[in-house]
Amino acid sequence: MSSEKTKNEKTKTVAFLGLGNMGAPMARRLLSAGYGLTVWNRTADKAAALVAEGAVAAATPADAVRDADVVITMLADPAAALAVADAMVPALRAGTTWIDTSTVGPDTVRELASRLPAGVAFIDAPVMGSVDRAAAGELLILAGGETEPVAELLAELGSVTRCGEVGTGAALKLVLISGVIGGVALVAESLRLATALGLPDSLARASLEASPLGGLVGRAFATEAYFPVELAAKDVALAVGGGGLPVLEAVRGVLEGRTDLTGSDLSSLRD
Repeated sequence: MSSEKTKNEKTKTVAFLGLGNMGAPMARRLLSAGYGLTVWNRTADKAAALVAEGAVAAATPADAVRDADVVITMLADPAAALAVADAMVPALRAGTTWIDTSTVGPDTVRELASRLPAGVAFIDAPVMGSVDRAAAGELLILAGGETEPVAELLAELGSVTRCGEVGTGAALKLVLISGVIGGVALVAESLRLATALGLPDSLARASLEASPLGGLVGRAFATEAYFPVELAAKDVALAVGGGGLPVLEAVRGVLEGRTDLTGSDLSSLRD
């Protein structure tokens, strides 16, 4: 039964829209696993490497999804997600499953789901993990909606935490990513405090690593991850949209004020 289920999964055709730093390695995982893959990206040149490996490039979002059994989107922000939805939703056919892995917040997720034609399933499945984990298939997938029909496919990308109904995955992502971003910002300031107090950098780092902040220290010094400060600022802005979160508001201000680090990884806050 298990082998038959796998066989059925692998015969599904997948459309992957959004081939940025996270989308490209995720799409490559599915291509390497044997799925038929059609790809689209606003900047078409970013599809070239995947096409060379066997993917098919589509000229528009509608062309990408028209014959797909599963559609996966990995887009930068709510505006991009809504714009792509406008272009592709009319071409979705009944029986398709749309998995949105973008970090856009629960309000946008519910708006996307409300646009679906009859017979199309929707899963919000934002991910935790950077480009290194995406390439290795080790992402933490936070899923709202029914994942069982695409369980084998999602397993190629990482491990799934089922959160509940549509929108809950997006909500949990904001909780987790805000903790990580705020924690890395705190580690960066703690290290600057140590310097100001005349402590050796090596002593401060080792002591922080041995403390409850150890995991965040590791992220603050990561060399194989890539999460641009501008996207971190976007994620925190989504989290604090409702107000009442003064610490995260302060973190947002720090991130938005570091225009010199816009395209740099979050670890650059140590600079």
